[in-house]
Amino acid sequence: MAGFRVRDLDALRMIPHPAVTLLLDFGAGSPVLDGASGRQQRGSLVAGLGFGAGGAVRTWGENVECVQVRLSPVIARAVLGASPADLDGAVVPLGDLWGREASRIRERLGDVPSWRERFALTDALLARRHEAGPPVDPEVAWAWRRIVGSRGAVRVDGLADEVGWSRKRLWSRFRSQLGLPPKSAVKLVRFDHAAHRLAAGDGAARVAADAGYADQSHLHRDVMAFTGATPATVAGEAFLAVDDIAWPSRGTPAWPHAPRDLRAGRRPEVRRPML
Repeated sequence: MAGFRVRDLDALRMIPHPAVTLLLDFGAGSPVLDGASGRQQRGSLVAGLGFGAGGAVRTWGENVECVQVRLSPVIARAVLGASPADLDGAVVPLGDLWGREASRIRERLGDVPSWRERFALTDALLARRHEAGPPVDPEVAWAWRRIVGSRGAVRVDGLADEVGWSRKRLWSRFRSQLGLPPKSAVKLVRFDHAAHRLAAGDGAARVAADAGYADQSHLHRDVMAFTGATPATVAGEAFLAVDDIAWPSRGTPAWPHAPRDLRAGRRPEVRRPML
């Protein structure tokens, strides 16, 4: 979970992530998202698993204030009231999923005086919706966690055997409930691990070897496919700089401090999610 207050946000590349992204806007301005098709989205939104692949999506705006949450696809179905598969890797206005509740949460986030209270409000909202929503199959949740726990190094052909399902059943349930087939999920998780290693300063050759790529060229192709940029470019992406996984040595606090401007090369306030 991250809180942003940015006076003038230059076009910022959206990097794919193995999560469903929830953006709760409440400021005087609104974040603007330019999609690959040229279509713009403003305000609170939900982006599907791995959204931003290809590197053609940018976000920008003035006087932007918002809370960003990265939801595991295992809980996203319950929180959103829709399967991540329904998003199909795209972005939709939050109002299309939550109706009037999207407007109410915007007002409530704007009314509270501190970031601490905004994060607590968001936590309570997500917890309430998560408890009331339908869970994914335990076998699907286990397979996802197995993929994430291995950092994308698991063999997908063995997942069905490990959960005791047929390959066809697991592939069908996994995709319908989480939004990606297992093989694509493995590639996304592996890329995410590699991108964070690159952002932390590790060399491409070492990252390729440690992350399970055949060679450095394989890493280069994967990074280009996901981001439209080279590994060296992705290593300096500002969007990764708000992630405490990317910068574990920079002292990300458990609770936020005063928000800062991204254009000044500083970080917005960040906290770890409770869910």
